Amino acid sequence: MILTDTHTHLYSELFDLDRNESIQNALNEGVSRFFIPAIDASYTQKMLDLESQYPNNVFLMTGLHPTHVKENYREELAHILNQLEQRKYCAIGEIGIDLYWDKTFLKEQQEAFITQIRWAKERKLPIAIHARESFDEIFEILETEKSPDLKGVLHCFTGNLQQAHQALDYNMMLGIGGVVTFKNGKIDQFLHEIPLEHILLETDAPYLAPAPHRGKRNESSYLKLVALKLAEIYQTDLPTIAHITTENSKRLFGV
Repeated sequence: MILTDTHTHLYSELFDLDRNESIQNALNEGVSRFFIPAIDASYTQKMLDLESQYPNNVFLMTGLHPTHVKENYREELAHILNQLEQRKYCAIGEIGIDLYWDKTFLKEQQEAFITQIRWAKERKLPIAIHARESFDEIFEILETEKSPDLKGVLHCFTGNLQQAHQALDYNMMLGIGGVVTFKNGKIDQFLHEIPLEHILLETDAPYLAPAPHRGKRNESSYLKLVALKLAEIYQTDLPTIAHITTENSKRLFGV
């Protein structure tokens, strides 16, 4: 059985003391594929180091996280373009719009999002979208940018059924993580109406740990708890969830 964590920040400082141990714990639980989203240029070297240490397990994205869109965002975008020209990445992400923390740079977030979407389409790469309190703004941009080459995942999906269908209409998969195990998470109430072929598993480690670890540091090994919850929702078994979601990740990311 192979489980695929399509969104995990294993390079985070929160893993600096036990990164290898944490990865080994995940491998022991059957989680053997890790897709690593970028935040900004300051983490690039740590991501490359991680890939060189686990070349058969780690797949890197490049991109500028919306909460890191600041005055220097054009320099950050130049770094991403340079990375795309230098080497192969499996996706551009995580990118998007975040209106939860700070709305100061909304215009710049929108510009950075559009720019990175266009780079992805040019290179036929998927995108990993971060949407926090910004579904309307995200969908507005996806509407203007839709094309046969637009594809990706709405990472950490926490929307409603209508928004889920909207995402699918833009050729996006839904990244399902720890929120599905929360009592007040709500997505568990309608997720069964979305075919499994559109679902990816993720942890967003070290954030958003699933129950019963909620509030603690999340780990990729906890992906199994998310998969077990999906098995319950879709009335199937763990190996089926693991197989279908891993095949979905191969189809989207090409690896």
